[in-house]
Amino acid sequence: MPTYSLWMSEPQFAYVEIAHTCGIRRLVIDIEHGLFPLGELDKFLAFTKAKGMHVLAKVAGPQPEAIQQALDCGSDGVIIPHIMDVHQAAEVCATAKFPPRGKRSYFAGRPVGYRRPDDSFYAAEDRRTRCYPLIETPESLADVEAIAALDVVDGLFPGPSDLCLSSGRGTYRFDAIDQAAIVRCAQAAKQNGKDWIMP
Repeated sequence: MPTYSLWMSEPQFAYVEIAHTCGIRRLVIDIEHGLFPLGELDKFLAFTKAKGMHVLAKVAGPQPEAIQQALDCGSDGVIIPHIMDVHQAAEVCATAKFPPRGKRSYFAGRPVGYRRPDDSFYAAEDRRTRCYPLIETPESLADVEAIAALDVVDGLFPGPSDLCLSSGRGTYRFDAIDQAAIVRCAQAAKQNGKDWIMP
């Protein structure tokens, strides 16, 4: 059964209130192409948490700082763009999980309620937060089954427009080739018992 999220490209608090009134409880925020400076991101995620919203953050890029800032501010997961292959995915997505599973660093902020956590926090936080690499290049599509199998990956996010562009096919048309790429991502996720999401 699919679930739906509202896509937001800027921190408009009134839009969240309207969405909440309409029964929407899930958001995807686009930091990569949107208008979410760090201070506004922190306030926006505090507001969405207070409203009981589930928020995935499409981070600015595959850098550890971008991933950790979104998680430290309280996002429920990250969507990571510009993944080229399984080796980069393994390295980059590890930033979204704590050791020994990954290499996320600890911050005594919103995720831990501004207090010292007990030893159970790290595994619980790894289960709670989600990590979705974007499949938007021919290289990442070629490795999609291996990417989906990574322990630090919770699901896949096909990016059909950029996948079409980076494959030299121009504008995304949802033709047979585009559909086949999406189906391959969906099957790779399903084979590994993981989610897949797309815009």
